[in-house]
Amino acid sequence: MSLKVGIQLYSVRNSLKQDPGGTLEALAEAGYRYLEAANHNAAEDPGVGFGLSAKEMKARLDDLGLSIIGSHIFPWKPESLDPVLDYHQEIGNTRIGCAMEFFPYNDLDHLRRLCDAFNRAGELCKERGMQFYYHNHYHEFQKFGGKTVYELLAEYTEADLVFLELDTYWAARAGVNPIDIIEKYQDRLILLHQKDFPEGASDPLNLFDGIVDPERNIDFEVFAGAGNPKSFTEIGTGVLPIQDYIDAANKAPQVEYIILEQDHTRLDELESVRVSMEAFKRFSGIAL
Repeated sequence: MSLKVGIQLYSVRNSLKQDPGGTLEALAEAGYRYLEAANHNAAEDPGVGFGLSAKEMKARLDDLGLSIIGSHIFPWKPESLDPVLDYHQEIGNTRIGCAMEFFPYNDLDHLRRLCDAFNRAGELCKERGMQFYYHNHYHEFQKFGGKTVYELLAEYTEADLVFLELDTYWAARAGVNPIDIIEKYQDRLILLHQKDFPEGASDPLNLFDGIVDPERNIDFEVFAGAGNPKSFTEIGTGVLPIQDYIDAANKAPQVEYIILEQDHTRLDELESVRVSMEAFKRFSGIAL
């Protein structure tokens, strides 16, 4: 088995604003075939943020040899999902995801209510033959009552309704070995996100090692304040053991794609994703 290599469109968010059609063409020229759509206001545009009808979007993708294989949406609330699911079914995407959720970690009732909403979203997706998934950052690995929030999310949601997209970079930045997460949740893991951490970075890899206090509530202000743009590098050029992650994910029964994502770069966005694609070609167990 080999993981198909995709790209998260958040990596080229500024390019998409300036020239959406040209950006898609550039991604195809760089060798990308599989796209995960980035966050956009699904209440205004139930699609993938291009302002095109599903028929028009499908035709554009087909012309370029591209496909949408997942989408982070906002808002993701169950009551607003129907038009989103209609659109994505028409363009052939079967996976809808929540990119992150912030909540007070010292409020277990709030967490349970959040997970109930995730379960309901999962039910709506399952009824259509689709999958709802949750994408992590580092804050889900803060401990609450002896367990990480990630573990509690998995416990309070139904395994056949809420699936997981593991961001290995953010797990590593929480001091967690991503391979342990892949192995523990291999039956719920459906997508892998991959970034990279630069050699010689000024920040420690583990954000809980002096950057973020693991005992305090991590709200958006705390979360955003820890996101040093210099702590990212083009994927395959840094120090993370990406081949080990690929090898582990290839043993997980439902993981079909590894999705590259560049939060920040010193390069032009399109040049950055081209560098990542070229660097990624050195890994085995992948399919371009």
